[in-house]
Amino acid sequence: METITFFTGFNRRNFISRTARGIFAATLAPEIVRFAASAEPMGSPAPTPTSAAQGEPLPQDQRVGFALVGLGRLTQGQLLPAFRVSKRAKLTGLVSGDPAKAQKLAQENGVSTESIYDYKNFDRIRDNQDVQVVYVVLPNSMHADFTERSARAGKHVLCEKPMEVSLMKCQQMIDACRKAKVKLMIAYRIQYEPMNRAMQRMVREKAFGPVKYIESDNGQRVEKMEWRLSKALSGSGAVGDVGIYCINTIRFLLGEEPMEVFARTFRPPSDPRFKEVDATIIWQMRFASGVLANCMCSFDTYDTKSYRAVAERGTFGMNPSFPYHGLKMFAKPEQPPPPQIAESDQFANELDHMADCVINGRQPYTPGEEGLQDQRIIEAIFESARTTRAVTLPRFDKLDPFRGPIPE
Repeated sequence: METITFFTGFNRRNFISRTARGIFAATLAPEIVRFAASAEPMGSPAPTPTSAAQGEPLPQDQRVGFALVGLGRLTQGQLLPAFRVSKRAKLTGLVSGDPAKAQKLAQENGVSTESIYDYKNFDRIRDNQDVQVVYVVLPNSMHADFTERSARAGKHVLCEKPMEVSLMKCQQMIDACRKAKVKLMIAYRIQYEPMNRAMQRMVREKAFGPVKYIESDNGQRVEKMEWRLSKALSGSGAVGDVGIYCINTIRFLLGEEPMEVFARTFRPPSDPRFKEVDATIIWQMRFASGVLANCMCSFDTYDTKSYRAVAERGTFGMNPSFPYHGLKMFAKPEQPPPPQIAESDQFANELDHMADCVINGRQPYTPGEEGLQDQRIIEAIFESARTTRAVTLPRFDKLDPFRGPIPE
C-alpha cells in the first residue's frame, strides 16, 4: 500500500486513527486540524477503532457476493482489481453483452460459468444464491432498468454515479428497492476515501475557522466519440460524468445542500464531439450558511481535478482530488507536524462498505436519496444555463439530510 505524503517530515506512526462523528476509521491525526495557531478547539476525540472496526479480512465463505453488470473500462481497470484487496466482498457473477469477454474475465477471476449472464437472461440471477449484491456499471440511462430488475430479483444494488438521467428515473430506483426491501447505494468513492474524509473533518471542525468559499474543477479531454458524448446515454455529458465530483464532494465536505445555482455552458459549434452535449460548464452554488462555491467541468480541457476551501485563517484542499491514485492534500499556513495518509483502493472501500451494510443490516452512507439530490442539482444547472437566471433549490436545514450512518 503506497503512502501519500501530505507535506514532509512526519512519520505515519505519529498519528492516530480517528473519526469525525465516527468518521469511518479515517487515518487522521489531531494535528491536521491545528495547522493554524489560533485554530478553534476540537471536540471530544472519537474512540480509537477496534481491530474489527478497522476491518479484519473475512474468510471467503463469509464474504458478500457481488455480480458486476457491465464489463467495460472501469470494471476491468478498477473493479476487478478491487475485489482482490477487498476485505468483505467477493466476485461471484458477471453480466455482459459480449459472451467472449465475459468468459475470459470469468476464467481470470474465478467466476463459475453458471454465474455468467447477458442482458437478456439477467433476471435468472434471482436463483443464484452466491450473488447478494448487483453492481451496475453501465451507461447512465441503463441504471434504472438494471436496478429495478435487480431489486425484483431480491438483490441489493450498488450503482455507479450519476444515478440516472432524470429525477423520475432516480425516484423509480429508490421506490423499487424500497418495495423489494433491498439496499441501494450510489458509488460515490470520494466519500469513502480517507484523504477526502480528512478534508471533511477540517471543514466540519473549522480547522482554520469557518469556510467562506470553495472552488472545484474536474476537466479532461475526451478525444474519441463514446457514450459519454451521447445525450441519450449519458443524460448530461460532462456534468454527470465529471462535474458530479465537484457537486457531490462540496456537499460532502460541508454537509449542507445548495439553495441556489447559477450556470453557464459552452459548446464549440464546429466540433463534432459536442453536437449533443456541452464541452465546458461553469456554475456557482450558494449555501444557507453563506458559503459560495465556484465549479468547472469539461470534456475539452487539460486534465484538472482539484478543490480548495478558503476559510477565515487559511486555505486547504486537494490537488489532485478525484483520480483513482496519487491524491495530494495541501494547507496554508503550514504548521508541522503534518501527517501522511496511506493511499487505499477507493473501489475496495466502496465494496467493503456495501458488504458491511448487507452483513449488519445497515443503511449505506450514500443511499439512493444522495444520488437523487445530485440529479436535482444537475437539472437546476441546466435550467439556469438555459434561462440565464439563478435557480432556487429546496432548502434543507439539517446537516447531511440524505446520507446514512457514518461508516465505522
